[in-house]
Amino acid sequence: MQRSEELLALARGLKIGYLRDNLGPFVLEAASEGWSLEDALCELFSREAESRRLSTLRRHVKDAGFPYRMTLGEFRTQHLSAEVRRDVRVLSTLQFVDEGRNAVLVGNPGVGKTALAVALGMECCQGGGTVRFVSVPNLVVQVKEAMSLNEITRFRKSFDKPDLVVLDDLGYCSFDKECGEVLFNLLSNRNGNGSMVVTTNLRFERWNEVFNDEVLTGAIVDRLAHKAHVVDMTGESFRVIETGEWMRKVAQATE
Repeated sequence: MQRSEELLALARGLKIGYLRDNLGPFVLEAASEGWSLEDALCELFSREAESRRLSTLRRHVKDAGFPYRMTLGEFRTQHLSAEVRRDVRVLSTLQFVDEGRNAVLVGNPGVGKTALAVALGMECCQGGGTVRFVSVPNLVVQVKEAMSLNEITRFRKSFDKPDLVVLDDLGYCSFDKECGEVLFNLLSNRNGNGSMVVTTNLRFERWNEVFNDEVLTGAIVDRLAHKAHVVDMTGESFRVIETGEWMRKVAQATE
């Protein structure tokens, strides 16, 4: 009993979470399996490493601010063209994140732009990376709040830190001149230093409708699109497809 208490105290002090939470079961398992001291230590360290990896993953996913959970394995591509499916496979390697490049996902509502962006962000977290996910309408609010509180410098720094920043739904609200300039600054700071995924329902030539300034729009497009993966996902809405499938099932069940 004294040895167990000493081990628990050491585990707490050294922050060995797995041993702290599983000392009794682990000792019994090691004894029943006849592990040598070397085998037991190797197994313990392996489980502690996995426990820490999962803890880091949960923290990164929580901090990212995803609107929901979606993995690449869960992301459905049947409704997408062969070309887009190929682009999805390329993005799924996350090489663009390693290279500090961007991805712009363009398409009409319902084709899966946000779902793919979330899945890419989750994959980045799985690899130990950090992500910040924010919808552009919320970004406008956050920028204005930061400006009113005179905290825009700290707000900018929060965009510099993550390995991947996702800006979702560009095109559903417009920026005034001051907010547009802040966004341009955010993009400029990340250009070449970190990756971004942007989802939008507007092609580049219509982005002036969002920023209301041709010069600023041109500069933002130049920053985002330089050596970026631009994926045109325009096509039939997946939500429409799902609704059709559901209606057919309901009709069959009532026959």
